[in-house]
Amino acid sequence: MENKEFVLPEIIILEEYSGNWHEYIEVVYLAFKADFIDSKPFFRGTKICLKRHPLFQDKAYTFYHMTHKGDIENEREPDLRRCERIKWAKPVIENCDYWKLKVWPQVRNGKNRICIWLELKNEPDYIIILDKRMNGDIFLWTAFTLNYNHEKLIKSKIAE
Repeated sequence: MENKEFVLPEIIILEEYSGNWHEYIEVVYLAFKADFIDSKPFFRGTKICLKRHPLFQDKAYTFYHMTHKGDIENEREPDLRRCERIKWAKPVIENCDYWKLKVWPQVRNGKNRICIWLELKNEPDYIIILDKRMNGDIFLWTAFTLNYNHEKLIKSKIAE
């Protein structure tokens, strides 16, 4: 197994775009597009798929899940921490075994998920959720930061 250096891409910061949300979200989408539409990353030998429809503001639906938060699907709100770290998802997925990250299966709402947990010392931890379909396809579902200690406790118990 090839040893890959642990390096995360720089985050994309809204302030670098003078607080212009429209310009910022377009840059975030271009990063997402480069990593998941223009290229085809793999998780443990299986190509990662995307949920493209329904489109959200002319962008793939997976992008919506990776940049917005909330329990009610059509009322999700933008999440800057998710947006900032959009470029982390691809290297975390592709290098999870090399970097010895916690990876575990989870059934949630009847769906088979794969969770990848990137634990960090000076940043909020980062979780990626993949959706494993019955036919073997693996979809990128979402990614988010763990901002509160109770979230980390719950996730750590699940990962054990």
